[in-house]
Formats: sequence, structure tokens, C-alpha cells
Amino acid sequence: VMVTGAGGSIGGEICRQLLENRVKTLFMLDTNENELYLRARSFQTEFPDSGIVTSVVDVRGFRRVERLFSEFRPQDVFHAAAHKHVPLMEAAPDEAVTNNVMGTHNVARMAHEYGAQRFVFISTDKAVRPSSVMGATKRVGEMLVRSIGKHSDTKFSVVRFGNVLGSAGSVVPLFRQQIAAGGPVTVTDPEVRRYFMTIGEAVGLVLQVAYRDFGELCILDMGEQIRILDLARHMITMAGFIPEKDVPITFTGLRPGEKLYEQLMTEEEESTYRVDSKIFVACSPEPPADIEEVIKELIAVAERGEDEEVLALLKNLVPSYSVMQETRSMTEDG
Repeated sequence: VMVTGAGGSIGGEICRQLLENRVKTLFMLDTNENELYLRARSFQTEFPDSGIVTSVVDVRGFRRVERLFSEFRPQDVFHAAAHKHVPLMEAAPDEAVTNNVMGTHNVARMAHEYGAQRFVFISTDKAVRPSSVMGATKRVGEMLVRSIGKHSDTKFSVVRFGNVLGSAGSVVPLFRQQIAAGGPVTVTDPEVRRYFMTIGEAVGLVLQVAYRDFGELCILDMGEQIRILDLARHMITMAGFIPEKDVPITFTGLRPGEKLYEQLMTEEEESTYRVDSKIFVACSPEPPADIEEVIKELIAVAERGEDEEVLALLKNLVPSYSVMQETRSMTEDG
């Protein structure tokens, strides 16, 4: 089994659960050499009898991806590699497209051409009615994977879900650091809400999608959305302090590309879904017939750094995408 983004939170947990289920050989791919090395070394200690192979690779490099598929010939592929930070990708649309669209195209195409049995694309609730470049690129990735799957013997699946607790980019470790420092704990807006699930539970459901052949588009049942302000107050209380007395809470405003709340399904998907084991299986409108041509153009303008053209083409591919008009910033606060 090949896992891209294997050094990250989701990709790493996919690797862990595959090893726990005694996968014969695990190919771990990531562009972050330090995270890949540390995670693989930990797995080799924990699972000494497993076959673990690591490769530093940027999924945007087609020739490198092709060589790895030619060498490894994976049976199953989990594509978790992606740029995920919304404000940072608002400042770099070209980077978001080359990594999240071109990289996905490279890996999915090679899975098809080298005869993989399964390909699972890890998506996000931010791909539904996207307000961010990141969300729009992940929605394009969904469409691209489904389009390739229409003409392939490889079984292509998309798994869409919301935030996972404890991931590298999660708000939970940030809140812990802020509480330990005495505050303030920063919340973007008093009404902002997000879906949350533990990494282990989310990945367990991802593996069910992969190996029980649920369908082309699967959405994890994340339960009810949690208000981030309530989460912050709860964490302060659990740390033994009184919220807004011992530890202040400040509101910083929504960052570029962020929404008050997310959705897991579009209206069309909501009208078609069925439920099985905390997994929604939905039908989504067919990708545009000319999606390959438009994506080639999208990648070309992204490689030239033509951000306005990138946004226009994303809007063309994802009509529900609301392009942010504010000036983009590379600061953490947006």
C-alpha cells in the first residue's frame, strides 16, 4: 500500500492502522523529510516485522511519481498529501493549485496507469461551497479523481470529512499552548463552528470506505458542529482555570477564506445520500466533460504565477466557489 503525505497527521495515522492490520509492505511518501523520517523510525520500532519503505517526493514532480509507481507497483493508494492551511493558501493560489490539483492528477493518473486496485482521495468539508482557494482546489481534486475513475479499472473513492482533533494544524494544541502561557486564547469569531472527530476514528472510517467498497463519494458522519468558543471555554475549565477571568479569550476576526461554519454535503448530495456505519454515501453531479482540458489550463497559469487567472478558472470549475475579494496576506492573522 502506498500513502502520500505519510509524514502528516492523517497520512501518518493511515500508515499506523495499515501496519496494525499487517499490511505486507507500506510505501510512505512525503516531501517533509524530517516528519517522514521520524514517523517511519517510530513505526519500525513499533512494528519490527513490517516492510516499510520511505521516499522523499514532491507529488508535483510527475517523473519522480512515475518512477516510484513503476518501481513499487502499489496495490492500493491513499492520497493524503495536500496543502491544507486556508489563510496561507489564500496568499498563494498558484501553490495551492500545483500541489492540490497537479499533485493529485499525477498520483491518480499513475494509480490508473500502473493498475492499482484502489485509490482513495482524502478531501475536506471545506470543498463544499468553498470560500477559500484551498477548499476550491480540494473540490477540483474530488472532480478530477471521479473523472479518472469513470474510465479506469482502478476503484477510485473520495472521502470527505471535517477537522480532526490533535492534528498538526488543529486548534486544540494551539489552545493548550495559549492556556499554558496564561492566555489570551484566540478565537476568530464567537459564532464560528466546526466539525470535529478524533484522528483514529476518522481514519478507521477511511479504511472502511477503501476496503468495503461503499461508493465513489463518501462523507464521514461528524455529528454536530461544535462552537469553537465553547471548546475554548471547556479546555480552560479542564485546565483548572476560570474562562475569561483567569484566562482571557479574545476574538481576532475570521481570516481570509474562512467561514463561520462548514457543510459536509451540497444540496444535490443531501438528496441522494444513504448511511452505513457512520458513513454517508452520496451522488454528486458529474464532472464537466472538458475537465481535463480546463485543469491543464489551470495548472499552466498556476505554474506561471498568474493568480487572477487561477481564481477565474477555479470559479469556472466550481461555480459555488465564492472568491474572496480582500487583499491576501501571508501573515498568520490574515
